[in-house]
Amino acid sequence: MCDTLVALASAAANGVTLFAKNSDRPPQESQVIEWSMPRAEAFTQATHITIEGSAEATIRSVICRPSWCWGAEQGVNEAGVAIGNEAIYTTLDPRSAPTALIGMDLVRLGLERAATARDAVQVMTTLLERYGQGGTGHDVALIGKDRPYWSSFLVADPTDAWILETSGNQWQAEQVADVAAISNRTCIASFDAAHRHPQQPVERLIDPRLNASRAMLAHQPVTRTAIEAHLRSHDSYVEPGWSVCMHVDGIEVTTSSIIAELPVGAPPSALMLLGSPCENEYVRYTF
Repeated sequence: MCDTLVALASAAANGVTLFAKNSDRPPQESQVIEWSMPRAEAFTQATHITIEGSAEATIRSVICRPSWCWGAEQGVNEAGVAIGNEAIYTTLDPRSAPTALIGMDLVRLGLERAATARDAVQVMTTLLERYGQGGTGHDVALIGKDRPYWSSFLVADPTDAWILETSGNQWQAEQVADVAAISNRTCIASFDAAHRHPQQPVERLIDPRLNASRAMLAHQPVTRTAIEAHLRSHDSYVEPGWSVCMHVDGIEVTTSSIIAELPVGAPPSALMLLGSPCENEYVRYTF
């Protein structure tokens, strides 16, 4: 479970695009914040499979990832591209898919190989079509079983943003007009109509968080202070604990968070933390 949002410069205070995400994962799982440094390589070892590497040097990025996997929950690169993913479920059962790339791999690959949001979507969808999507998105040693899922993504840069949703190797992308929020459900209207799992309890566990994010974004200009307060909030739930700052004992908690500032013509920066936003302070990472 996660919540991700963006306010493009036209809707943000000071004319600087703001991107943010809370990453909700199993309570016992550890995450790390680290720099992904430029490298050129013949092959890239992703979480479950090896793929063709990048002949050109990759783009320096700061990422947050579960310690057991190669991919990233969220991050921002030196060119000002920020990406975060969400677990989503569709009419296609992910348990039947062969091991391939997972959503977190696609986040990191987009950051390392693209200098704009549009190019990141192109990189991610090309890799998705070539290598497929499949394999557990959780540490089997920790939870005792495979737990695969499909992914949706929010991809942003200083002047542009895209929602990307997937079901297996099928995908659809939609450009963001000024603000957008995504959560653990299909949000692109046509993709939702075609692919949403009919038994997913979106009304109880997802829509309250998604609606809270959209309500916050409606108060424009959107400020970093408002986003930070939102990521720390606990009032967006029907079922107790399933809030934007999540605390569902034994199931899901917020284990990391990011607020990225993406100015035009200047280096990006990211406020990042590990653990629950309501209990920890953000640390600024700069390029």
